[in-house]
Amino acid sequence: MFENNHIVQNFSKYTFLLTELIKRNISGKYKDSTLGLFWSFLNPLLSMIVLTMVFSLIFAGSIENFPVYLLSGKLVFDLFANATQGAMDSIKGNSEIIKKIYVPKYMFAIGIICSEFINFLISLIVLVVVMIATGAPFYPALIYFPIPLFFILVLTTGVGLILATATTFFTDIKYLYGVLIMLLSFMTPLFYPIEIIPQQFMFAFTVNPLYSGVSSVRDIVLNGIFPTSGPLIYLIITSIVSLIIGIYVFYKYQDKFVLNL
Repeated sequence: MFENNHIVQNFSKYTFLLTELIKRNISGKYKDSTLGLFWSFLNPLLSMIVLTMVFSLIFAGSIENFPVYLLSGKLVFDLFANATQGAMDSIKGNSEIIKKIYVPKYMFAIGIICSEFINFLISLIVLVVVMIATGAPFYPALIYFPIPLFFILVLTTGVGLILATATTFFTDIKYLYGVLIMLLSFMTPLFYPIEIIPQQFMFAFTVNPLYSGVSSVRDIVLNGIFPTSGPLIYLIITSIVSLIIGIYVFYKYQDKFVLNL
């Protein structure tokens, strides 16, 4: 109980630092860009247009409203990919600060994740615009959207803390993770219907929590229903487990970070 209270008090004490880190990450992401934050709109829009042109002809008959199907999945996946890859470098990338003064080291990983979440929320405007442009209905079930989104964020935080810890000791992990992210993008049906996957390979998809997260979001956005219980429950369980493991691993090894910076 004392340890939990200490963590809460520690977090509250450094909330200002977290706010500054989020501001720095958001402004720094596009600091050399003429369009700046506008890329948060333009990136997903351009990706959707290109992928729609390529794949809509192939899957036009099997996916209703392909642009919304694609964008609703890709935004969720990009949130996870960008946030975890950013968290991975958060400790070594702030080594000069960590060596000089004491600050809670997890703040750097959390700051990256929060800034990517804000970029995600901005990108949702593009999804709304595309839904309007394609005549997609806005179902009352959209009020459930925060439920899978919350657990996707929990999953992202847990994985981000694990990666931030591991990469501090083993730099090569970030190169291997790039390959894993590419693999996950194909194991999370972003631009194709899951129905084309042979039954013997479905297990690889069902154990992927990102597939559960994306399918839960699409149930709400495209089908106007509360997420299917199986994928949503699996998402909840895996996200909580990953967060517990992430916190445990990070706190266990954080005192040794400085020896590897």
